[in-house]
Parts: sequence; C-alpha cells; structure tokens
Amino acid sequence: MSSLFKFKQFTVQQDQCAMKIGTDGVLLGAWVSLKNNPDSILDIGAGTGILSLQLAQRSFSEIIDAIEIDENAFEQCVSNFETSPWGDRLFCYHASAQEFATEVKEEYDLIISNPPFYSDNYKSDNKARNTARFTDTLPFRDLVIVAFQFLSEKGIFALILPRKEEENFISIASEAGLFPKRICRVKGTATSEVKRSLLEFSFQKTEINYEELTIEISRHNYTKEYQDLLKDFYLKM
Repeated sequence: MSSLFKFKQFTVQQDQCAMKIGTDGVLLGAWVSLKNNPDSILDIGAGTGILSLQLAQRSFSEIIDAIEIDENAFEQCVSNFETSPWGDRLFCYHASAQEFATEVKEEYDLIISNPPFYSDNYKSDNKARNTARFTDTLPFRDLVIVAFQFLSEKGIFALILPRKEEENFISIASEAGLFPKRICRVKGTATSEVKRSLLEFSFQKTEINYEELTIEISRHNYTKEYQDLLKDFYLKM
C-alpha cells in the first residue's frame, strides 16, 4: 500500500501510522452532518488526521483539535495538518483521550471518532497496530465519558463501529445521557450483510433517523449514493 494517499484537496502521508486510510474513516468524515455549523471540532484518535482534514474541507470551523496517543502517528498527523490548506485551523495533541480529558477545559460542537473497536483475541506483535485497533487503550465507556465531558449542549458526537457493537454502544451512551439521533448501516453490496454502523448522538432524545448505504453494485462499480457521498474527496469519483 502506498504511503501517500492523494485526495482532491489534500494529501495524506501514512507510512508512520499503524492504521492506514480505509473506507471507514473516509465514510464517517463525509457522512457526519454539519447542519449545526460547528465552530469547534474534536477528533478522538486521529491517526493520519484524515477525519480532521475532511472536516476542515467541509466546514468553516475555526477550531479543529485532534488527539493521538501513538507518537509516530501523532508526528505524521501534525505533518499532514501542516501541509494541508487548513494548517492554521488544525491542531493535534499527543495524548490519550483520558489524559486530554483531565487537562483540557473546552467545549466542542462536534466530536468525531473512528475508535479502536476490536476486543477479540486477534492481537499481533505490533504494539502500535494493537493500540489503533483494540479497545484496551480506549474502552467504549471511556470514549463516551470523554464525549460527554467535551460536547456542547447542542453538539453532535459521531463515530463508526462494527454493526455487532451498535446496540452495546447505544446502551453505554444512553446511560451517560447521550442518545442516538441518526444511524446509517453500511454494507458492501446489496446482498451482503451490514458490516458497519455510522452513528450520531446528542443530548436531546429524538426519533432516530435510520439510513442504509450500499457501497458497490459489483467489484469497483460503486453505487450512486456512495459516489455522491465521497465525490468531494476521492480523485476518481
């Protein structure tokens, strides 16, 4: 896989990051609603910085803060921010979400995360990759607590999860007073099972808006919905 990933308005270096750019992150960055015109955004577990860069392109937010625990990924994220057209609005902190929560007093109108979500026993010998992929460093409950602490009253908290984790996460979030407002279930093709859930939460309890997204009609033949969602980012769409 190339260490350089070119998008329409920015380029991402990823050779220092354990988790490379994949469909999950780019989907979330394109899907999340900006209807509340967020002035401030927080990206938890930034990795390459892809989500922050997408939101810088899509929004007029003056503050886009990112948190990254892994040192190599943090340095790469900073570099990707600096070489982007929006370097003056992007800032990355080298910290865990839990550390950040004890040191920073701030409110954000949008909190976004493509969190580590593997809790099964598939660990490798690659410590950085395990940090990026497994919930040990950022359990769902900790993520919810951090989101609760930093989210502004009318703010939105958005993330992507495996479909099988959807109910569990909603339950944990609801206990903290964060309620689902929008859920999009994603599947590869029309006949395949739903693999991912895109979710938005807020402090207001409202009727949930359910959506479904299918990525491909056949191999590399993408649906119109998928192309419409990502055409501002991918070069070949």
